[in-house]
Amino acid sequence: MNSQNVQVKPHTPSIGAWLKKEREETAVLLRCIPATAVSLFVVSVISMNLLANKTIVQTPWLALDGGILISWLSFMCMDIITKRFGPRASNRIAVMAAAINLLTSFVFYIASIIPSSADDYTALNGILGGTWFILLGSTIAFLISAAVNNLLNWTIGQAFQSNPDGKLAFAVRTYLSTLAGQFVDNLIFAVIVFMIFAPVFWDGFHWTMLQCVTCALTGAVAELLMEVVFSPFGYQISKRWKALGIGQEYLDYIGEGK
Repeated sequence: MNSQNVQVKPHTPSIGAWLKKEREETAVLLRCIPATAVSLFVVSVISMNLLANKTIVQTPWLALDGGILISWLSFMCMDIITKRFGPRASNRIAVMAAAINLLTSFVFYIASIIPSSADDYTALNGILGGTWFILLGSTIAFLISAAVNNLLNWTIGQAFQSNPDGKLAFAVRTYLSTLAGQFVDNLIFAVIVFMIFAPVFWDGFHWTMLQCVTCALTGAVAELLMEVVFSPFGYQISKRWKALGIGQEYLDYIGEGK
């Protein structure tokens, strides 16, 4: 047999091997990320879901719900995690937070449908029960916006070769990625809820695409201003993580340790 005619097919890992690797990497990541950061991130995602039931501002061109009060914390946590661990790690934590949020929403829904003799709990049941397509829209929007935010944050950070850990680098990568991520989050949520489902389930009420885009942009700017106020804390946390070598085990595991 002519050895030159033999073709060696590249090895393709099985699904089982891929899942095992994913579990191992996730385990290492969760072992390395400070529990406080993960806890605050998860709590902020759950809180956004609950606060979304409270409308703060409602005009034809601007819509803000109570989620703006806590959304900055979610994006700041993602920015800090991305800065130290990379976008893939931040995406993993975002998926975990979304899954926990869905589980929490299910528990809240069960609690809301349990019969009660007190009329005072009617409003509370409405908040806990929520609306299924709002939860669907917020989950899809959050996951996509998290991926956009994390990738953009990391990409911008790579442009600062001379001083990647400086205040300017942190501010630019954080502000630009947050503005883009929040815009994507608001836009996808508005389109899913107010253009697709609301006309069917809310007696014809709907938004136009122009309203969705305008509200998404103005909302993103408002949410960005919230993060600008608190980003100095994120910068200090990021510096401290690197100084203490937090996450080095994970960075070595994925081959980015220094």
